[in-house]
Amino acid sequence: MALDGENIDPEVVSDFGAEWARFDQAGMGEAETQALFDRYFAVFPWEKLPANPVGFDLGCGSGRWARLAARRVGTLHCIDPAEAALAVAKEKLKDQPNAVFHHAGVGNLPLADGSMDFGYSLGVLHHVPDTAAGIASCVAKLKPGAPMLLYLYYALDGKPWLFRAIWRASDLVRKVVSALPRPLKFAVCQLIAAAVYWPLARTAGLLEKAGAKVDNLPLSDYRHMSFYSMRTDALDRFGTRLEQRFTRVQIDAMMRAAGLSDIRFLEGPPFWCAVGFKA
Repeated sequence: MALDGENIDPEVVSDFGAEWARFDQAGMGEAETQALFDRYFAVFPWEKLPANPVGFDLGCGSGRWARLAARRVGTLHCIDPAEAALAVAKEKLKDQPNAVFHHAGVGNLPLADGSMDFGYSLGVLHHVPDTAAGIASCVAKLKPGAPMLLYLYYALDGKPWLFRAIWRASDLVRKVVSALPRPLKFAVCQLIAAAVYWPLARTAGLLEKAGAKVDNLPLSDYRHMSFYSMRTDALDRFGTRLEQRFTRVQIDAMMRAAGLSDIRFLEGPPFWCAVGFKA
């Protein structure tokens, strides 16, 4: 149930706070972190930002992306509704004096309207009750012409029927696992990472080396990632009670309704990453 005005689900926030406290990303290598950052930000117009830009990371979590983004900007406002996650992010960015931290949800962003040079929210707004309202809250904080980068789970648009069928089965598993007590939920998610993510991802990697096209194989996106990433994402995916998915058309419509224009999508994974500019 969402708190009035917050547009958050308290149980989901608590779960993610526990996740980032456990998986602070210290176990992920610098090269892998940078490679993932570069993928998410591939469509972000760094070159169009003003000198010493001021912006925000909505749902900063452990601070894994904020740590890299803060190096390229003037001030970065790191916002998260989970106090446990903010504690991890503060430690991770303790050497970044331009990082400012806020304990808040997307429904009550502690920033003045029309004040930000940029914003981004990666893998967050599909976990809130009202995604469209969350996007609109973020866009309201931007200056005219400022970019907003989003990553939202895709609705498997373009995937074959078998891929979709496998996903539907996995979603039934998520609904069961996410309702378990937290210690048991963690243990089950780690088992899923070891018994499902790792073998499927490594098989896809071997098939790719043999010359096969693997884009439509389940979990093939993890073929070049570490087991640490798989463990993190298995908990992220199967441990959350609230998950929404959107088609490219739906995301485009929500972004435009929020006041963004000139919307550009990343044409490869992760799906869907998109950037738009405040009209």
